[in-house]
Amino acid sequence: MKKTKFVEELKNKSTAELRKDLIDAKKELFNLRFQNATNQLENTSRIKEVRTNIARIQTFITEKEKVAK
Repeated sequence: MKKTKFVEELKNKSTAELRKDLIDAKKELFNLRFQNATNQLENTSRIKEVRTNIARIQTFITEKEKVAK
């Protein structure tokens, strides 16, 4: 998914939706790491992409919590 499209989708989501996305991304990262450890992962750059997306999601959660205060 393109970076700008992903960021626009994150901007329009609520904090609860972002937290659900964060959990899903962390599960995906765990599965990717497991596949990498067992030499089943073909696209290793996906790990970096998912880690970046997790950081983006966490950033938006923090921003929305600060605005809510």
